[in-house]
This record gives sequence, C-alpha cells and structure tokens, in this order.
Amino acid sequence: MTAAILEARGITKAYGKFNALGGVDLRVMPGTVHSVIGPNGAGKTTLFHMLTGTGTVTAGTILFDGRDVTHEPDHQRVQRGIARSFQVTSLFTHLPVRENLRLAALGTSPLRAMDCWRRPGGQLACADTVDGVLQRLELTRVANAEAGTLSHGQQRRLEVGMALAARPRAIFLDEPTSGMGIDDLAAMKHLIRGLSADHTVVLIEHNMDIVMDISDTVTVMQQGKVLMEGPPDAVRNDPRVRAAYLGNMITGGRK
Repeated sequence: MTAAILEARGITKAYGKFNALGGVDLRVMPGTVHSVIGPNGAGKTTLFHMLTGTGTVTAGTILFDGRDVTHEPDHQRVQRGIARSFQVTSLFTHLPVRENLRLAALGTSPLRAMDCWRRPGGQLACADTVDGVLQRLELTRVANAEAGTLSHGQQRRLEVGMALAARPRAIFLDEPTSGMGIDDLAAMKHLIRGLSADHTVVLIEHNMDIVMDISDTVTVMQQGKVLMEGPPDAVRNDPRVRAAYLGNMITGGRK
C-alpha cells in the first residue's frame, strides 16, 4: 500500500479559548488532487497555514514524506518540497513575469536568492525552470510584462507558477480560481488536474464543479473538524454534506 506523502494527526490550533482547528486528521496520497472544502470559517485556510508552516500548531503532528515537520518554519518546508499559493494574489507587481518566477525558483536556496551583487545569469537565471513554467502556464508571450499589468486570470496562473517554480513535490493552492471570469476557469481547471502528473496537489476551492471534476479525494470540514472524507461521488451524495454546505450547488440545481 502506498504511503501518504503528507499526514496530519490531531492538528489543533487555539486562539485563546477558541479552537479554530479541533483535532484534524488528514492523509494525502502522492500524485493525487486532494481538495478541502467547507463553508467560510470551517478552518480550511488555517489548516493550510499549519501544514505549510506559515502558522504554528497548538497540538498535533505533521509528517511530510515520513519526516516530522511539525515545528519547522515555512522556508524549511519549501526546501523539503512544499509550496503554496495564497487566497489573495501575492506577486511582485512591478517586476516582470519572468523575474517573479526566477525569484520563486531561487526560494529553495535563500542565499542565492539574496545575491544582489551579480547579474542573474547562469544558475541564478534559472532559465530552464522559468521557461518551462512559462510554457506550461501559457504565459510566454507576457514573460517580460510587469506582473501588475496582467489580467486577473493571468495573475492567478502566475501565482500558481511561482509555486511550481520552487520545484515542489506537494503544491497547496488556496482558492486559485477566486475572482476568475468564466473564460479563465476552464484553463485553470485543466492546469490543476494536469499538475498531479508531477506533483501532489492539495486544494481549497469553492467552485464545486471544479472540485468534483478534478479531485481524487475530498475532505469536508465543519467548525474546525473533519465532517467526512472520500471520493467525489461519496461526498456528492452524502446527506450531511448536502444539508450542511452544498445544497443544490453540488448537483447543479438538480434535486
């Protein structure tokens, strides 16, 4: 049986007397798309912060590739092969697209990333990595444009690309389709599904059509705990999920 690439055991996050997470267990298998869904306030983004090291757990254990990373900061987890995008687009808006990707590619080697005394040539240019990501994201034609001039859909793709440029084994995407128009959704959906050929994808997403179409496993959260977990069809047909969150959305309006 294949071992999980990521395993969380009893993850608790307390803010004073309030438990944002109340003992969450999660097992993510390699080479899959694993989606985490639930209403606002369910604890999804807080869980992402704990798993990627941008927040610290109150209790519990996080294993990545069999190694305990519970107390490692985010930059160490990046070096181990964990990368993420954020719900709010976070780019260097006044730098070219190519430079955004180059800096992200150097994120696994902070000392090289901070080398400001030499032109970014040779290994510092990360040309192969950057060119590969540009092609995969269909952003080659805007490679030299400032990131802030891109359309919203292009900016969301670029942020996914910055996570990819770090050459991760597992990539965490927090609502990557947020604010996208309908014309961009299909491309992003295709991109995310394709990522699982080379990476493990952990996804927070409110678009249930996308979640149900591309996920291998769906974890449903409620009030900081896991309500249920399973393949999309099981989640789609679970009465607790339908009653608590999705209603007609999950069936596209069908009763």
